[in-house]
Amino acid sequence: MATAAPSLATPTVVRRAPRVSSARSPLLQALSRTLQNPMGLIGATIVAVLVVAALVAPLITPYNPVEQHPGLELQPPSGQFWLGTDHLGRDLLSRILFGSRSSMLIGVLAVGLGAAFGIGSGLAAGYLGGWVDTLLMRLFDALLSFPAILLGIGVVSVLGSGPLSVAYALAVATVPTFARLMRARVLSEREREYVVAARCIGARAGRIMWLHVLPNAIAPLLIQISLSMGFAVLAESALTFLGLGTQPPTPSWGGMLNESRAYLRTAPWFGIFPGLALALLLLGLNLLTDALRDALDPRRTNA
Repeated sequence: MATAAPSLATPTVVRRAPRVSSARSPLLQALSRTLQNPMGLIGATIVAVLVVAALVAPLITPYNPVEQHPGLELQPPSGQFWLGTDHLGRDLLSRILFGSRSSMLIGVLAVGLGAAFGIGSGLAAGYLGGWVDTLLMRLFDALLSFPAILLGIGVVSVLGSGPLSVAYALAVATVPTFARLMRARVLSEREREYVVAARCIGARAGRIMWLHVLPNAIAPLLIQISLSMGFAVLAESALTFLGLGTQPPTPSWGGMLNESRAYLRTAPWFGIFPGLALALLLLGLNLLTDALRDALDPRRTNA
C-alpha cells in the first residue's frame, strides 16, 4: 500500500504589523512611577488638596479672614467657628486657608527664581569651564558660607519687610544649591557621545547646553525643587514669625504662630492648627520628594 508523500509546500506565515510603542519621555515615566508609589500618591494628594484649598479659599471660607467678632475672642472650636478664633476674634479656619496662599505663593516664587538662576549659572559654569566656572563657583561658595536664615534676614533688612522681599531673599539662598548640583551633572554629561556628536556637526555651545545637556541633566533638579519648596515654606514662616515677612493683618502661617505664643496655655488651638497646616504641607512635600527620588534612581528602576 503506497504511502502519501509528505507535502513540500511552504506554510504561509502571517506576519503581524509591529505595534507602535507608546514610548514616553523618561521624565513622564518617572512621574508615572512616582504616582504609582503609595508614598508618592499620598504626598501628591496632600499637596494637591492644600493647593486647591488655597486657590478656592475665597469661595469656601466661612468668614472674612480679617473680620473681627467682638466678644468672641479666643473661642474654642465649635459649630460656629470650626477651628476657633484668635485673640482678636477672627476665624482661624478662614485665616489658615488664606494664609496658605501667602506661604505657597512665596515658596513657588522663591524656588522658581532660585531654580532659574541656579540652573542657568550652573549649566554655564559646568559646560564652559575656565574663568566662568571659577568666578561663579567662588561667588556661590561665599553665599553658602552664610546660614540660609541669616542670609534671608540680611536680604530682607536691605529690601524691607514684605512677601516679595522674603521671596527674593529665599531665592538668593537657594541659588547656590541649584547651581552646584547642576554643575556637577553637566560635568558628567558634557563628554558623552551625543555632546561630542553635536560639536562635530558644528552646533553652537548655547544650543548644546540648552537643547541637549539640560534635558539630560534635569532629573536630579526635580528632587531639589521639591526639597526647596519645603524649605522655602518653612523659611517664610520663620521670617514672618520674626516679623520680617507678611505683615498684619494679612494672614500667614508664620504670623499666626507668632501671635499665638502668648496664648499657648489658655488657647492652645490658636497655635496648634496653623502648626498642623504647616506640618501637613511639609509632610506631603517630603513624601513626594522621597517617591520622586526612588522613581529617578536607575538602580531601583532596573531592579
